Amino acid sequence: MNYPYGLLPESWHWIAALLYGLVLIPAVLTAPWQRFQRPERVHVFLGGCVALLFMWQITTTEFPGLNYHYIGATLLTLMFGWQFALLAFSLIFLGMMFNGNSDWQSLPMNILVMGLVPILVSQLIYRIVDTKLPNHFFVYVFLNAFFGAGIALMAMIAVASGILILGDVYSFSQLASDYYPFIPLMVFPEGFITGMLITIMVAMTPNWVCTFDDLRYLNGK
Repeated sequence: MNYPYGLLPESWHWIAALLYGLVLIPAVLTAPWQRFQRPERVHVFLGGCVALLFMWQITTTEFPGLNYHYIGATLLTLMFGWQFALLAFSLIFLGMMFNGNSDWQSLPMNILVMGLVPILVSQLIYRIVDTKLPNHFFVYVFLNAFFGAGIALMAMIAVASGILILGDVYSFSQLASDYYPFIPLMVFPEGFITGMLITIMVAMTPNWVCTFDDLRYLNGK
């Protein structure tokens, strides 16, 4: 998703900028910066941002503002936590802006809708799974990565399209007939790619995934 400037009322972008500031400040202040004391983790974080920036160049759309590409919000949340995931989305959208693929005026709106919404949903699902269900490798991978990524994407689509409907950009009937039927084709790749990448990382380099603990999810299982 990527709202071009001018698609929504200008006042909405000012409100989004205020909300973005209110979320970004506590994210920066509460982020566990000690995780980046090792240069390897900094390299992984920046490499993930660059990789997603390139993946976002592969996009398709029939409705401006509702273009689809792999999001990766759940992947970043599981790897780095919600605070660093939000910072990663901020860096990625800055890269999009410098590439000429996003307007600076719409950056806060895009980061909130495309970043914060799926990040918070992913974090919520992780917390529920972590506290309510058994600590098992397959529970972690399937519910947090496969299932979580799909639910997070659907939440993002609901918010993104809802904003465009409220802004009188598209009608609900128009999206219901020409856009919503294709949501399953978006959700499955999002869940599959996220689940595949998380599975590979927790198997090969579990220290790259901050929400995964070998002792809890593998020891004695």
